[in-house]
Formats: sequence, structure tokens, C-alpha cells
Amino acid sequence: METLADLVERLGGVPLSRIRLKPAPGTATEADVISIAAHEDRLCELVDGVLVEKPMGYEESLIAVAIIRIVSTFVHLGRLGKVTGADGMLKLFPGLIRIPDVAFVTQVRYRAAKVRGVAVPLLVPDLVVEVLSAGNTRKEMLIKRGEYFSAGVRLVWMVDPKTRTVEVYKSPDDSITLTGDRAIDGGDVLPGFSMSLHEIFAELDDDQS
Repeated sequence: METLADLVERLGGVPLSRIRLKPAPGTATEADVISIAAHEDRLCELVDGVLVEKPMGYEESLIAVAIIRIVSTFVHLGRLGKVTGADGMLKLFPGLIRIPDVAFVTQVRYRAAKVRGVAVPLLVPDLVVEVLSAGNTRKEMLIKRGEYFSAGVRLVWMVDPKTRTVEVYKSPDDSITLTGDRAIDGGDVLPGFSMSLHEIFAELDDDQS
């Protein structure tokens, strides 16, 4: 990358306001991610030595919490693994740290990873959920999906509060879009799991009855 335009293109056209200049792009490390989270209360992903702030809004948080509540209940009842939220930083590859809004990892993967006492474990979840924010771009999410599946993620849900739809991906190019009151199932990742779109998007309504 020779220009700022090259950098923005590499990151998927994200707004310049999300790209940190200190430390200089290309020189940031995992330690910087941890330090900023601890001292500035900001979440940054790390891509090729570049810190990219993670956008999040109030409504996106409502949706993420609703999904965590429903998925966690199912997972904990069956002792199937672990569920993390939007502050659960994960190292997918050396030099690549992503922070999905919700992530589920099976007991098998969790036990195989060295997680205890590690702020950013080298851990690939089985399910990733991204709740789209206004600051996300379509290309950015395309890049993220590719990274998730390359790392070994088996299922990705892209949740759009604006359109109240969910795109379900079993691979980067295999997806269906759910609308209305259709249900999301857990496929081979969470067999027997089902959650209606109404359950999560009702959080955006004044009257949730």
C-alpha cells in the first residue's frame, strides 16, 4: 500500500474516522488493541498492523444482547460451549484481530485453545454474528466474511437492524436472506436451535408485547 486510498480500499472502504493514526498504520500490534480497550474504552480491530475502530450504536447493542440472551440459554442448557459478546476480542490469524458482536465456540475448540488469562486468544469460533452499523460498508463485511470462513468459522449471521433482515452464510458464497417472522436455525453448528426474527427485532419497538 502506497497511499491512504490504498489503505482504505484494503480495509473495505471504511470511513476515515474509524482508522487510527496512532500508532501509525502498519505498525500497530496486539498490545495496542489491548491498551486502547483498557485506557480509552474503545474497541479496535487489528488488520495488517492497522487499528480500525469498531462501530456500535444503541440499537445495534440491543439486538446483540437479545441474540446473546437467546443463544446463551440454548448453549448453557446443553453445555455446548461458550458465547461471547462485542468485547470478546479474537485472533483469527497472527496479525488479524476481529471482534464479532456475538460468537459461539464449541467445547472442543474452546478446550483446545489456550484461553485462560489471555486477553486476545488465538481462537476461531464456530458461529459469528455481526450486527450491522451505519459505519460498516458492504465491502468491509464481505472481507470479514472471507476472513471468518478462511479461519474456520462454520456459520455467519449478518443482522441488519435497518431492514430487519438476517443474511445466513454457510460459506462466503452460500447464503439466504431471512425476513418477516422467519426463524434462524443453528444448522450443524447448533442442532435443534431456532430463533425467530421477531424475538430479536422486537427489541427495537416501543411496545414489545
